Amino acid sequence: MFKRIKKELQINIDNKKSHLFLGDDKKHIRLLMLRPIDLIEFSEFAGANADDILIWSGKTIGKEIMDKYFYEKDWTVEEIPVRKEVFLGVLEALALMGFGYIDATFKKDHIFVSIYGSLAEEEKENIMAKNLCLITQGILNGVLETLGFESEGEEIECVLMDDDRCRYKFTFLETEVPEELVDEERQPEAISDFLSSL
Repeated sequence: MFKRIKKELQINIDNKKSHLFLGDDKKHIRLLMLRPIDLIEFSEFAGANADDILIWSGKTIGKEIMDKYFYEKDWTVEEIPVRKEVFLGVLEALALMGFGYIDATFKKDHIFVSIYGSLAEEEKENIMAKNLCLITQGILNGVLETLGFESEGEEIECVLMDDDRCRYKFTFLETEVPEELVDEERQPEAISDFLSSL
């Protein structure tokens, strides 16, 4: 599955419409280009509700990715091991799209998702880059929701707050992961050492 996803995530150009798109243009996944300045201006316009709107926008993007690449798929009939594997595959696809190195740890009632070299890290000097974290949180939430993992998400570590990574916790509202699928916690230091060796 991952080889197929990697092939379909190649960036192509539609010269007639001047669009960039992923893989097969029949799937209509056009690339959304968001510059940090665009998000800053949007936040100033939206005011107090900007965070919720950005998370909702990200969630819409996450659901759209799932719907286009797994169209007409009913995830309610799939067992948790399959849905977990698909989620990890989608994280790999997001990494190929430039979201950074992404690692997920499944626990009984929640998932931790850690991102090293996140989009926000590129704009570390700009505190408004926090909006990139909100978009990412929404995308992950949208993917999880599509897979039937209803959850509430929050960012618990952030490179903009001098942490080594951006880390999100998604607490399940209904699902419980079987004991045999619960992951051991991986130490961030080991991952950082691995990344620096690349």
